[in-house]
Amino acid sequence: MAAVSQAVAVGPDTVTPLQSALRKAQWRILPLLSVCYLVAYMDRANISFAAPTMNRDLHFTPTIYGLGAGLFFLSYALCEVPSNALLLRFGARRWLARIMLTWGLLAAAMMFVRTPGHFYGARLLLGCAEAGYFPGAVYYLSQWFPRSERARTMGLFYVSLPISTIVMGSLAGSLLRLDGRLRLTGWQWMFLIEAAPAVLLAVVVWFCLCDSPTKAPWLSAAEREALTSELTRDAQHAVAEEGNDLAIAVRSRRVWLLGLLYFLGLGSVYAVTFSLPLLLTQLTGWNTGKAGYLIAAAGVAGAVAMLWVAWRSDRMGERRWHIAVLLFLMSLMPLVAGMHLLGWVPALALLVMMVSWYALLAPLTSVVATIVPGHAAAIGIAVVNTCGIFGGFVGPYWMGWIREATGSYAWGVGSLCIPCAMAGFIILHLLRADH
Repeated sequence: MAAVSQAVAVGPDTVTPLQSALRKAQWRILPLLSVCYLVAYMDRANISFAAPTMNRDLHFTPTIYGLGAGLFFLSYALCEVPSNALLLRFGARRWLARIMLTWGLLAAAMMFVRTPGHFYGARLLLGCAEAGYFPGAVYYLSQWFPRSERARTMGLFYVSLPISTIVMGSLAGSLLRLDGRLRLTGWQWMFLIEAAPAVLLAVVVWFCLCDSPTKAPWLSAAEREALTSELTRDAQHAVAEEGNDLAIAVRSRRVWLLGLLYFLGLGSVYAVTFSLPLLLTQLTGWNTGKAGYLIAAAGVAGAVAMLWVAWRSDRMGERRWHIAVLLFLMSLMPLVAGMHLLGWVPALALLVMMVSWYALLAPLTSVVATIVPGHAAAIGIAVVNTCGIFGGFVGPYWMGWIREATGSYAWGVGSLCIPCAMAGFIILHLLRADH
């Protein structure tokens, strides 16, 4: 343990082996996993930009589109826990690379959709393929970074989410304008081109990722000892439970409360996400390409807000109110938008709702990552995310159904204030013992 207390020189600064190890891990691991998540989110959500022309070309109704968008989350949710169990068996490097390869190939296959049956089947398969990447990556990061660093770590990982909207929004117009090239429509080009990075990154993950700090050749012996010792001390603060990992996670009341929170929050967010380009074109009168720039601007604001909230939450050691205040802000925005779904005010309200969700994700994910101890955390994270993903199925389908039933998105948008407010009260209740 003497090596832990020694200092090593890194450039002009003198730092401890632990600080040096964390710095190296931030540069070696976080950018790669973050870029992979950016591509994952882009491949699941780019149908929102394809929707105006795809629905017109294939004669899809709002209900068909909403169901297809949501079916991704149904198969994703069903495969989530098994996927994380297999990650523990095969190791993060192999399993995450497998996930990326299969989802990239299936995301590209979306270009061949012709009928509602094709659409439903492709989305179900894409959900199966991508299942496990997010909870697997979160669990993997928890094996490298101690609790004191976790909100900032999750913020740096999760910042790819708002950045993905910047990328999608910026590329949408250009890719859709490829319409007619090589006898492919613009939306077919979008699915093909945006899927390619996942296949390439699968190779990078296979060759560059290490399963644990003990297997990292780029850490010195002192750095490896310091980091593993800190993670061991960190784990000792968790209360050990008897039983297998699945049993520990499933019988945890806190896991299920967080799962309900994720169901309500993600259901509301995805209800908006998969209709946002359509909503913004109706509200502003702009075309899909210009609406994409609005979404990209919200992504920039979301990335900044996410990093600031993550830094502030870690610095203050506080999670409860950082999450709850933003959830209550989210609950107000659908009310503002749903009262009069016309013009720039509701458009901005919907964008603020998205930015608020991005901002709270880092502290919320850090809570999820520490909700149960040891290897059971991998299963606990998967259970929580599975609940949220079911919300991802319900939200888009609800919006499509209410749009077709009422002739307007107003009722669907306005109703989202209820689940967002409920999520706010859940986090206040769940973390009350910590304050």
